[in-house]
Amino acid sequence: MNDIILTTLNAKYIHASFGLRYLLANLEELKPRASIIEFEISDRALEVVEEILRHNPKIVGFGIYIWNTLETLKVLKILKRVAPEIIIVLGGPEISYETEEQEIAKFADYIISGDGDLAFYRLCKAIFNNDAPTQKITKADPADPENLKLPYSLYSDDDVKNRIIYVEASRGCPFTCEFCLSSLEIPVRSFPLDKLLPEFKSLLDRGVEHFKFVDRTFNLNIKTSLEILNFFLENYRPGLFIHFEMVPDRLPNQLREIIAKFPEGSLQFEVGIQSFNTEVSKLISRRQDYNKLGDNIRYLRENTGVHIHADLIVGLPGETVESFALGFDRLVELDPQEIQVGILKRLRGKLN
Repeated sequence: MNDIILTTLNAKYIHASFGLRYLLANLEELKPRASIIEFEISDRALEVVEEILRHNPKIVGFGIYIWNTLETLKVLKILKRVAPEIIIVLGGPEISYETEEQEIAKFADYIISGDGDLAFYRLCKAIFNNDAPTQKITKADPADPENLKLPYSLYSDDDVKNRIIYVEASRGCPFTCEFCLSSLEIPVRSFPLDKLLPEFKSLLDRGVEHFKFVDRTFNLNIKTSLEILNFFLENYRPGLFIHFEMVPDRLPNQLREIIAKFPEGSLQFEVGIQSFNTEVSKLISRRQDYNKLGDNIRYLRENTGVHIHADLIVGLPGETVESFALGFDRLVELDPQEIQVGILKRLRGKLN
């Protein structure tokens, strides 16, 4: 039995929840009283509730995302009906904005808007001290990475063997793209590498081969990028695969030189181009140099073993079928190994 249950409905089993592990890592003296239970959106709501109740929790924290809001709502309706005494706390990007307008908010006792790493601990501590806040919604400030305990030891042996291992070197984004929630997280905050790299080494020693960085702009700080790439190059072994999301028009010679040293297939760069239409880019406040972008992709294809995953978005304001087709053809000519075409989604918190 645990007083605190941290849970979410993942899209698939392979997606281990990074956010839940951060919450658990930063629960301080409450950590022994808490545990993580992860579900998938395909699980039946009643079975999810039964599993939660089996642990007899006092507080249950749910991670709410665009892919699991409706499924989590079904769970909360049952949970609040059969066990109204359990305190429900919601957090995550989908509930952090336009909070009060959402039906799911009605079934929560508390909601944390923004970074919950430290705010969730403070809320739980206040509840257990009979000093629970009177307001339902807590607006948490962006967490300072210097003050966070890292969660990487909380990946289980089963996670290491069977699931994607998410890592990060920074939070936030310097850009202001209208379609993206990351543009609300300014400034970029970096994790101290003297703490981070030993954690990565521990994961490597445990057998982790695939690292997926969730940083929105991995190559923003070139010095940090070089240190991390050097670390993985020095610790390279066959099978190592590292995924980064990169700014497509920022690839100075220092990065080019070290990237070229990695064996083929060991690096994957997710390149978010989104549109080649300059007018569309202005409308969505996206700044990128298309000439540099093209030159960088050509360099990566011709001189490195990087696997390029390039993104375009259908439905951006000002984009027409014809202009999208021209952009798609232009991307095909650059010859990335993989092209992903996404459909513009309505994200809460982005009203424009």
